Amino acid sequence: MIVITGPTALGKTRLAARLAASLGGEIISADSRQVFKNMDIGTGKDLQDYIVDRITVPYHLVDIRFPGDTFSVYDFVEEFSRVKPEILKRGHHAILCGGTGLYIEAVVAGYHLPFVPIDHELREKFSPLSDKELIQMLASMRTLHNTTDITDRDRLVRAIEIEMWKQNHPDLKPEIPPYFLIGLTAERKELRRKITERLRFRLKNGLIEEVSSLLERGVPSEKLEFYGLEYRYVNRYLCGQLTYEAMFEGLNTAIHQFAKRQQTWFRRMERKGFNIHWLDASVGPDELYVQARQLLEENRYEWDEFIKK
Repeated sequence: MIVITGPTALGKTRLAARLAASLGGEIISADSRQVFKNMDIGTGKDLQDYIVDRITVPYHLVDIRFPGDTFSVYDFVEEFSRVKPEILKRGHHAILCGGTGLYIEAVVAGYHLPFVPIDHELREKFSPLSDKELIQMLASMRTLHNTTDITDRDRLVRAIEIEMWKQNHPDLKPEIPPYFLIGLTAERKELRRKITERLRFRLKNGLIEEVSSLLERGVPSEKLEFYGLEYRYVNRYLCGQLTYEAMFEGLNTAIHQFAKRQQTWFRRMERKGFNIHWLDASVGPDELYVQARQLLEENRYEWDEFIKK
């Protein structure tokens, strides 16, 4: 499996689509927000990037949930485990592509995320406990990667239930799929330029209207706060909490900070032993594709071993 990752705005989808078209592959999206329908511009779906030589490359885990639904790393691994075997049965290569580091790591590290049945007796024991006590309990079992599992009591209880089940089933080993990991990068100044340029384009080409449409469809304003920076800031602008200028400046800065956090996540993965083959995305999409193919050729032995498995 080829894995393509890196910070936002560097053209991961376009590269993945060109590789898929040339290698006979299908793309599995590893993006925590592109799973939601009717949220296209703010999540950066850029569906036109899947079209190569007027043919749409097959892609998965995009537009599979409705706005207002929740989607966790457990949901992602479950969907990934369903989709990847279907791709392989068709005789195609699976190409995992996205910038959500937790999702990428969950696959390449083989996170242990089995199906866990509901334990009604255990839930009865949790009922008198406060949210704070439950959060402390979960924190004692594993690192809290994000706030998804602790902002909603039902999800919090479910997270503890899963961790306790795993502790009682230590012999179950996760499957780690063979992979070849390509990371896109760019100089800080170039990355900042790309982010700002893309934000200006999206604001001029429907982002504000997209957020307004979500509100009109009944997605609660407070829910939009949890669907990413674009929806958070534009929602506040539409609600009159920010001027357009303050919205743009705040959102632009926040996306830069987000990209920095993404880079930090990938550096941490490298320190943990993951081999990321970095390519400079500032060379442009055509040269980037050439370099990616060259990279695969240079690692032909390793790549052949993956295919054999």
